[in-house]
Amino acid sequence: MLNITMFSKADSVKGQGVGSAYQELMRLLRTHWQDEFNVQVNRYGRAAISHYHTVNPMFYLSTFMPNRGRKIGYVHFLPETLAGSLKLPRPFQAIFNRYLIAFYKRMDHIVVVNPTFIPKLEAYGIPRTDVTYIPNFVSKRDFYEMTPAKRTRLRKQYGYDQQRFMIIGTGQIQDRKGVPDFIRLAKQNPDIQFVWAGGFSFGRITDGYQALKKVVDNPPANLSFPGIVDREKLVDYYNMADLFLLPSYNELFPMSVLEAFSCGTPVLLRNLELYRAIIDGYYQPAADVVDMQRQIEHLRRDPQALKQLHDQAVLASKDYSEARLAQIWHDFYRQQAKEGAR
Repeated sequence: MLNITMFSKADSVKGQGVGSAYQELMRLLRTHWQDEFNVQVNRYGRAAISHYHTVNPMFYLSTFMPNRGRKIGYVHFLPETLAGSLKLPRPFQAIFNRYLIAFYKRMDHIVVVNPTFIPKLEAYGIPRTDVTYIPNFVSKRDFYEMTPAKRTRLRKQYGYDQQRFMIIGTGQIQDRKGVPDFIRLAKQNPDIQFVWAGGFSFGRITDGYQALKKVVDNPPANLSFPGIVDREKLVDYYNMADLFLLPSYNELFPMSVLEAFSCGTPVLLRNLELYRAIIDGYYQPAADVVDMQRQIEHLRRDPQALKQLHDQAVLASKDYSEARLAQIWHDFYRQQAKEGAR
């Protein structure tokens, strides 16, 4: 039995992807490998592997304690990816950035959810040989495609028009997620129902909070903000929608995209380099908000194009299946345990 300790506060803030990724991994390990891995959470006893999911100061201090075993760091963000997420005073931001890299350098090995982060970590002085790419995933038990009849009932239940074309976005309400562009598109298309499921997970320090809060409190008639939606209810929103739109300017490997894929929801994304590295061919890219408008008009008029995107979403969900990732994590932990025993 391999003793693994997870260090995480990822589920203490609702409505953010780091928490979703952590919950998925915990469930996967307990479902597939409970006979091989003894997984504990935030315990400071002896462990063969200590896997750090968040960068809390107490966790950093624990890396100096004995019996931590092989220290694994999960990189969900870098200093440059925090721009547009949190608005901190410049001196505090600089201090946090230095702390973040110092935390990663305390690790024996790093896991990234997107391969484009590997050269960036190298630039911070972390050897490429100490970094492994393992993508995110979601469970089909939680996110799945529903029947047309069920989707019709859900729209009635949630109070959305059955006949309207419906576009959904999910995640934190912040500038980095491209929410201002989502709002602009809603205003340009008053006959389309737009829904953004998410909220201000970090409150007033969220970048763009003041301007975005005004729209959330008084949105256009065709734009709905249901707030932070529990994960077990998010599957309803993906299935009600005709199209998933995430206009983010900066991402790693957003859980929301995988959730949409798993539900068979066609996906439209800003054409970022990191997407091309991991999910190229599975989504419709758009260069900017003008291109997004063009793509929305095209997909709305062409059911066959929308159906093709649906089929690509289904293929993507198979590529990032729970079964495949379960084996990858099993092999990774076993290899790291061997490295730590040398």
